[in-house]
Amino acid sequence: MARYTRAEARDWARENLVGVVNCTIPSFTADLTAINERAIRHDTRRAIEHGFMGTLGVSEVSIQLPEYLDFLRIIKDEAGDRLLLTHHASWNNLEQNIEAVKGAEGAGAELVLLSYPPNFYPESEQEIYDYTKAVCDATNLGVMLFPMYLWGFSPRIHPSDIPVRLIRRLLDDCPNIVAIKAEGGFPSIQSVIECHRHFGDEVVISMPIEGELIPLSQIMPLQFSATSDHEYYGPMIPRVFQLLREGKYDDAADIYWQLHPARKIKGGLAPALHGGAFINRQAWKFQGWLQGYNGGPLRMPTQRIHDAQMNALRKGLVDAGLEPSTDPFREFFIGRNPA
Repeated sequence: MARYTRAEARDWARENLVGVVNCTIPSFTADLTAINERAIRHDTRRAIEHGFMGTLGVSEVSIQLPEYLDFLRIIKDEAGDRLLLTHHASWNNLEQNIEAVKGAEGAGAELVLLSYPPNFYPESEQEIYDYTKAVCDATNLGVMLFPMYLWGFSPRIHPSDIPVRLIRRLLDDCPNIVAIKAEGGFPSIQSVIECHRHFGDEVVISMPIEGELIPLSQIMPLQFSATSDHEYYGPMIPRVFQLLREGKYDDAADIYWQLHPARKIKGGLAPALHGGAFINRQAWKFQGWLQGYNGGPLRMPTQRIHDAQMNALRKGLVDAGLEPSTDPFREFFIGRNPA
């Protein structure tokens, strides 16, 4: 269970949400009938080796809720207190999200990343407020609010996706909102600056995009980068985060420029890989595989990744002076711990 009470959530977050959180995508057996415990434990250990302080148990794949909760339990059992386990509150509707967050609390999660279902079509700020508050009220866990274009709120609701005035209401009425993953109006940086200015003294502001985290941290305090596909760079993002925390900005800038070839390639591939306002978890799983994570098959329906894209992502890491896996691509679709 969480190490804090609902009333202590924001104080706990200020003290403990320090560092970088990656993403762990579920792994499955070769026949895709069950989750692959050995592979999940492998990925958990790898995240710890790379210096991540937490991981998001990704739910946006073809997985049933009981399987997902077992997936979280495996991560928690393997990691213990070495990783902050984050629940991905991305399920089909409000009722299922409430069931899921209660289950995640019992499975050992200590933070919730709040998403909104694809079939949720609010036409007012009040509807977003009601949905968000209902999820927050259903759990004692700290919740990370996530303004983001993926939900489709802009421009119908507001160009920033979740406007400051609505965030203000939610913080006042939901004491367990402890952080904001500030990507509103993506790819603009206005949201993170605005959230820091308005709410930085109350809750933790997260900048999950490493290409913005590194420069912004040199001019404004950012203690948390969660959640993103940081595993693509292996241990580099936790490493550069520590340099930023120590005020070693020149060293951090060196890493920024070192990673720039890979960053440019990944960004250039994004429109093709992540169409339909949906993140291609197959591509993220491949990115992790390049750095020693399990890889392995995902169930249908899943987005795909092709040779040209895989070659480009690997070349980006080589151009950045890193050492990605040179195993044949067919091995990615099998996984490092087949079962």
